[in-house]
This record gives sequence, structure tokens and C-alpha cells, in this order.
Amino acid sequence: MTTLLDSFEIKGLKLKNRIVMPPMCQYSVKAKDGIPNDWHYTHYTSRAVGGTGLIIIEMTDVEPDGRITDFDLGIWSNDHIPAFKRIIESCQSYGAKVGIQIAHAGRKAEDAEVPVSSSSIQFSDRYKQPRELTTEEVKEMVGKFEAGFRRAVQAGVDTIEIHGAHGYLIHQFQSPLTNKRTDVYGEDKARFGVEIIEAAKRVMPESMPLILRISAVEYAEGGYDLDYSIELIKRYKEAGVDILHVSSGGEGTSGPASAGPGYQLDFSAAVREAVNIPTIAVGRMEDYDLSEQAIREGKADLVAVGRGMLRNPYWANEASLVLGGDPLTPEQYRAGYSIR
Repeated sequence: MTTLLDSFEIKGLKLKNRIVMPPMCQYSVKAKDGIPNDWHYTHYTSRAVGGTGLIIIEMTDVEPDGRITDFDLGIWSNDHIPAFKRIIESCQSYGAKVGIQIAHAGRKAEDAEVPVSSSSIQFSDRYKQPRELTTEEVKEMVGKFEAGFRRAVQAGVDTIEIHGAHGYLIHQFQSPLTNKRTDVYGEDKARFGVEIIEAAKRVMPESMPLILRISAVEYAEGGYDLDYSIELIKRYKEAGVDILHVSSGGEGTSGPASAGPGYQLDFSAAVREAVNIPTIAVGRMEDYDLSEQAIREGKADLVAVGRGMLRNPYWANEASLVLGGDPLTPEQYRAGYSIR
């Protein structure tokens, strides 16, 4: 029976365990240039020291106005590559594999003078009114994503995650709530996401798997359901997605009625069964036994732990000890587990 501590392999990516650090914005680029700094270096390296199998660097945006805030990471310039490379190589030196989440916030770009979106629909009263991208601008945006993917590969990542969830730009195109366009990107609401996936595949090595994060359901009134997202996922898998990171919501100001431990786990299980694709479960998965159970029962192939890793960079190591495994920390710390 497969467990949380077992290795996982897909294409050329081999993880030492099935524990994932999901992308979590740090809002810590004080220079506002999109370049990761010493905070990011320490933040990610410490989770690698703690034994995490896969670390996914936080939402990293393809243009300055694609950031949620000006304090977010970016990958719109070759100037960004060296700082990312330093972090990636450091994490890899401790046995972790490293991904990066490439994204654009769209209408949720708080510091953009005029945000852009699939349609000119405001997220809420506290957000700015977005401008609808022209058809030509949408095509140009695909090119910006492709350039970001290429830079990520140059920085040495082991995998790439495309952010198609939580109400950001790709989600804005795939949702009937936010896509009221009359052009080809309105007629086929999966088209923008498909073209971005195809752009990623053009620049990624064939041995590198591609992850997509998606909101399996929307919580706003009239939002799409699981059946709708499964049809989207089928299109995205056909375009080249290898792993689904299954989340939910973010398209509106409402949320789930209950967000208790594992509240998105059944979405992961449903997607995994319907589309026959490996999934990452996420959402209040910090309980060791719950994460172990999710893997043993086949509801997910990998488990992402967010809040738990913010509180404890050695969450993976603690999970291993609780579940009967060996310490995952480096040799220098092994004395901490000796009975002598």
C-alpha cells in the first residue's frame, strides 16, 4: 500500500516522498522588482532541510501588472533568473525537488493602475475596474507566459506549475462568471488555458512534468461545478498537463460553508478517478494521519501542506517520525533523535 513517505516518480521527476510545500505568497519583495531576496532563500531552503519532497515556489508573475501586489515575485526579465537559481540549487542540495508557480493575477492585481481581465468585470468594491484584453493582447499574454516558463527552466526548476485557480487570470478566462467575451476566447473558455499549456510544453524538456492548479468548484452564485471543471481538466490534460493540483474557489468573495481539515480532498479524489491523472490534494492537510490516509486510500498521489509548513519548516520530518519513518533532516541534526 502506498504511503505518504513513499517516493513518487513521473517522467523525469522523482520525489523522495509525497509531501509538497504549496505556493504561498510571502509579499516580501521590498524592492518591488520581482526578484527574490534573502527572505525567500531562507524560507524555501529551510523547508528543504526539513525533508519536504517537492517545494513549489510561490505565485510568480509574468509581467509587473500581473502581480497581486508590488511586493510579489516576478519572472518577466532575465534579471530574475540568478536569484531564483540560487534558491533552487540550495533546495536541491538537500534532496528536495523544486517547482515554481507561474501566473498572472488579472483583475485581482491590486497595485496595477488598470488591471486586465477576460472581461471588464470588477472583483469587488475594494478592487479596481479591470480592462478587457483585446484578442491580440490575449495572444501576447500567452507569449509572456511562454517567456516566463523559459526563464524558469533556465533557473533550473524540476517542474513548473501553471496557476489556473483562485480567480486569477486563467481562471477568469475559464469561468462563465467572468468570461463574457464574444471572440474565440469567449466561445471556447478553455482556449486561453490550453494555449498557455501548449506554450509551456514548447519550452520545457520532455522529461519535465507540468502541473496545473485548478479550482474544482466555484462558490459564487451561478459558479461552475465539479462536472464543468472535469471537462476543463480533460482539455488541459490533452494539451499536456501531467499533474493536477486540486483546489477550489477564489472567483468571488464567498467561500465554502465549511473549510475544515481535508475539505478539498474529495475534489482531488473525484478528479483523479474521472480523468485518470495524478493529483495533489491541498487544503487544511496539516494533520499527519489525514495526509497519510489520503495517500493510502488513493484520494491523491501527493499532499500539499501550507499552514502546517508556515508554522513548522520541519513538518515533513515530524510527519515521518509520527508515521514510523526515519528522520528526514540532514546528518548534522541526527543527534537530536538519538536515545543516547
